[in-house]
Amino acid sequence: MSQQLKREFWFVIGSQHLYGEEALAQVKANAQKMTDALNNSGVLPYPIVLQDLAVSAEKITSIMKEVNYRDEVAGVITWMHTFSPAKMWIRGTQILQKPLLHLATQFNESIPWDTIDMDFMNLNQAAHGDREYGHINARLNKRNKIVVGYWQRPEVQIQIAEWMDVAVAYNESFNIKVARFGDNMRSVAVTEGDKVEAQIKFGWTVDYYGIGDLVQYVNAVTDKEIDELMAEYAELYDFDYGSYSKEDWEASVRIQASYEIALKRFLDERGYNAFTTNFEDLHGMRQLPGLAVQRLMAQGYGFAGEGDWKTAALNRLLKVMSHNQSTGFMEDYTYELAAGQEAILQSHMLEVDPTFAGKRPRIFVAPLGIGDREDPARLVFDGKAGEGVVVSMADFGTHFKLLVNEISAFEPTVPAPKLPVARVLWKVKPNFHDGVRTWIENGGGHHTVASLNLTTDQIVTLAKMFDVETVVIK
Repeated sequence: MSQQLKREFWFVIGSQHLYGEEALAQVKANAQKMTDALNNSGVLPYPIVLQDLAVSAEKITSIMKEVNYRDEVAGVITWMHTFSPAKMWIRGTQILQKPLLHLATQFNESIPWDTIDMDFMNLNQAAHGDREYGHINARLNKRNKIVVGYWQRPEVQIQIAEWMDVAVAYNESFNIKVARFGDNMRSVAVTEGDKVEAQIKFGWTVDYYGIGDLVQYVNAVTDKEIDELMAEYAELYDFDYGSYSKEDWEASVRIQASYEIALKRFLDERGYNAFTTNFEDLHGMRQLPGLAVQRLMAQGYGFAGEGDWKTAALNRLLKVMSHNQSTGFMEDYTYELAAGQEAILQSHMLEVDPTFAGKRPRIFVAPLGIGDREDPARLVFDGKAGEGVVVSMADFGTHFKLLVNEISAFEPTVPAPKLPVARVLWKVKPNFHDGVRTWIENGGGHHTVASLNLTTDQIVTLAKMFDVETVVIK
């Protein structure tokens, strides 16, 4: 599930016939050198593929039509090598349905003052072409990304790379399918929302299944399958028997193993890449899925608890964008309010994403005070340190809103021997009081997706692609 998607980006170079065939041949040669160098840089997560020169409205429109209908093409990067009259770009830009990046650069880094002449000026007039091209994108309200700077500089290549990850996630959003096992937690506001509008806006398909549909899959799991998965657990995790006998501990863990196998089989057979559960809807289940859910999140499936389909879909979306690195479902739990040490403890009943684990997790069994079921197994660990973002998706009835808060996660220094769940600690920016107040004022939820791999700029770029209201706290 978390494997690299096979995607590419088309590189479209703006020019025109005015300068003659010799000039166009040089434009194409320069563009090919740039393409090869960028692909060999080791910075870009996906390859770029050079296209025919964009020298007419017909050629541009043809390229954009092809982009729309080729699934492997995740977006378009344009570069105005020369002046390219923008009326040629109107139709092609209008019909383009995939992300667009305008690279405002030039083949040469410096002006060759000793040799520069009008032929050189005409061939290398990106400063001229960028304004013309940028004007039409602004007039068409294209919401495209603009990256400015010399194309060989690492900081410019990093910006392109980060945009590529966003563009791939944007396209993948229309392939997100969420299976809801049971309904939303009763009386909770933040998990509600308009599923039809979410499909129109973000492409998310959200389907309901009774818990009995999953129970059938659980009952079909064989002991041999569970034995094989238990052996995998032994390789990856420490076994912490706590106060349980080895037999009782293993019995609990084997139930979670059966849930993992059943959930994965159910989701994969039906093409789902995200799901929700609800501790209020467990008829026929012996435990609330804990370890099973954590394991599936580590494999790249989106998840959120209590039927929160919006956060489950957002989780899957950001996992694609981050290559499933240190990104997952989170929930605000408890404040640390000591002066100068203010922070928020992030956790959940069971389902804390192990992509945040700083060290090797342990499998632990403990009672769960809700759900009225047997003691479930879960992965327990402390989260790693790092800079990142926490993101919430809210439905206000009239529109969706994304809230983004920059965070600094840190490793806990004090043990919590009686806390039987994983924990992640972070400080919010710009400071605890302003960050928390602004989040609450803007209706941010307690269910979030956090990432120590993504940046605020990437989230804002994604929100711009979807044309969704965004509040950034930093």
